[in-house]
Amino acid sequence: MPELRNIKQWAEDDRPREKLMTKGKSALSDAELLAILLRSGSRKETAVDLSKRILSEVSGNLLELSKLSLSEFVKYRGVGEAKALSIIAALELGKRCRVSEVAIKEKISGSRDVFEYFQNNLADNQYEEFWILLLNRANKIIKKSSISQGGIAGTVADPKKIFKTALECNASSIILCHNHPSGNIKPSEADIKLTKKLKDAGLLMDISVLDHVIIGDNAYFSFADENLL
Repeated sequence: MPELRNIKQWAEDDRPREKLMTKGKSALSDAELLAILLRSGSRKETAVDLSKRILSEVSGNLLELSKLSLSEFVKYRGVGEAKALSIIAALELGKRCRVSEVAIKEKISGSRDVFEYFQNNLADNQYEEFWILLLNRANKIIKKSSISQGGIAGTVADPKKIFKTALECNASSIILCHNHPSGNIKPSEADIKLTKKLKDAGLLMDISVLDHVIIGDNAYFSFADENLL
């Protein structure tokens, strides 16, 4: 039986690169895809084994993997700076791809679209940020705008800045979005009060607040979905 340490001794169909070429990308596991980026492992383990070990330390969660810094990647034996940068770049491209898919649609049809649109900005952020999405009468995206950045515990969303931005862009409606770095997507009392305050203000200005989406890790909470608007 061939030693598992040497990928070149594996059956050709079991090697990640060859498998990708012959069977397609969907046939590869997360570890095998990561192994292609690594290209090689160390004396003690193959690139696939190294990939499995790295993924096991983030419970197989690719979002958690994307949060690792350069210094955290290079602590693994067999992962140098160049390999770490390749992984970080690939993960970032994946996140941007999700944003592009929503941007191509141009139109927001539900809370899932909002989550996918903002996930790249907020899902792995260590600090709380508040954003708004500005829409026209057809619910097509005009632009997104950052309102505030705060700390781990919270951030301040100024209603005056929110509606000033909406008026300047001639937005017919807005969607509120912020993240919870803790990963807990349950709205706080402050979140609930702010949402009601902004919705009431929007009614006076004829700018509808369609939703408030809270993002935490790979999940989200929608005020509209939960009938809290």
